[in-house]
Amino acid sequence: MYLIGYDIGSSSVKASVVCAETGQCVASAFYPKQEAEIIAHKPGWAEQDPESWWTYLKQCTQEVLQGVPATEVGAIGISYQMHGLVCVDKNLKALRHSIIWCDSRAVPYGQEAFEALGSDYCLTHYLNAPGNFTLAKLAWVKEHEPALFERIYKVMLPGDYIGMRLTGEVCTTVSGLSEGIAWDFKENHPAHALLKHFGFPEEILPEIRPTFGEQGRVTASAAAELGLKAGIPVTYRAGDQPNNALSLGVLNPGEIASTAGTSGVVYGVNDQVNYDPLSRVNIFAHVNHEVAKPRLGVLLCINGTGILNSWMRRNLASPDISYAKMNVLASMAPIGADGVSILPFGNGAERMLQNKEIGCSIHGLNFNVHDQRHLLRAAQEGIVFSFKYGIEIMEQMGLKVSKIHAGHANMFLSPLFRETLASITGATVELFDTDGSVGAARGAGIGVGCYPAMQDAFIHLKKLDVIEPDVKHIEAYNEAYARWKNVLRNNL
Repeated sequence: MYLIGYDIGSSSVKASVVCAETGQCVASAFYPKQEAEIIAHKPGWAEQDPESWWTYLKQCTQEVLQGVPATEVGAIGISYQMHGLVCVDKNLKALRHSIIWCDSRAVPYGQEAFEALGSDYCLTHYLNAPGNFTLAKLAWVKEHEPALFERIYKVMLPGDYIGMRLTGEVCTTVSGLSEGIAWDFKENHPAHALLKHFGFPEEILPEIRPTFGEQGRVTASAAAELGLKAGIPVTYRAGDQPNNALSLGVLNPGEIASTAGTSGVVYGVNDQVNYDPLSRVNIFAHVNHEVAKPRLGVLLCINGTGILNSWMRRNLASPDISYAKMNVLASMAPIGADGVSILPFGNGAERMLQNKEIGCSIHGLNFNVHDQRHLLRAAQEGIVFSFKYGIEIMEQMGLKVSKIHAGHANMFLSPLFRETLASITGATVELFDTDGSVGAARGAGIGVGCYPAMQDAFIHLKKLDVIEPDVKHIEAYNEAYARWKNVLRNNL
């Protein structure tokens, strides 16, 4: 049996086919080949046409099925860009473009609700401020597009929309509701108080289905468009960050999934229903969350990570020097870069810093001592130290970090980066060969009952490397981090 996983991103849609028996990915494809359009009618706005996601999904499905018998596909899983808003009418047609995750127009609506309901209520019930999440986006629609709002039958997340297009059924998950700040963790039901505050009928939310389990079956019309057989069950869906954690086998307390591309994400699993009183991180229901056995995903996003490294390449190392060569140059400088500290926050306001925009800055530079090597090392260390700073927030919430799982990509290709991360956090860093669409396929296998236990889905997950903390140099790393943190405090 084969499993199909879809990853509905804002830049592309990717499909992967995994053999359930061997766990191997046998085909993958993505569309469009150039980055997908994001519509910005005004500064700070970001929208996409939901129909375009379906078009891209059809294209990549047809490609991966060229070498896979469509009759042997047994289940489908969906991963998707988080926090978006899709509005449909009673005919299940999208009423407007989706307001996606990076659109900031709803910030005032979330803040007003936070103040009206009270910070204590929001944090104890929702574990987050309503912020710029899905329900706040809907509040903007209600005020600015009242006629359209009156026509809304259901609101959903991007993954819910794709599930609806596949099966004709409108449903979501507890994890999905939590990412829209539409789930009350204290009462274990949808966020009635927040819905009432915004003036939304409770019926506007989709029916709740399990994250793993049947969420509908592919209709005859969808099957004809995709080249699949009708009746295939959709058995998994999750937002991209919880799904990335699943892809890396991160399911248990103390484990962390991390990415470090243009921006960076640290996503840890906590078994305590807790929150950060300063709302510097977000907390959502993880894919395996249960009331009796809590599994909360603590999400930290850092805007200024790989973008600093790429800036260094363009402006300091020159574009003709490879990232691999930059890593070699950086490793020639000692731990702590002989006193140079770089704050990597030059890509906008950082939630971890309570939404302050402090910019990127270099400290301790001595023209008679330091050169390119020191700056390149200080840049990578500064990125790692920002991860460590965020992990400390997670630890204050009761999350004990023991392992960091990551894909072998972006900043994790740098030996210096991953060795510094392991040493400064005291955690083992494990690198894997996987991605979101493959994870969604494995999630589908869990949902359809392919595996005796959830962990069995990851038996064939290929581990590429294991990095242990460098105990001989822990003191040097700690000294460099303490200096960096002191510089940060002086700049806040």
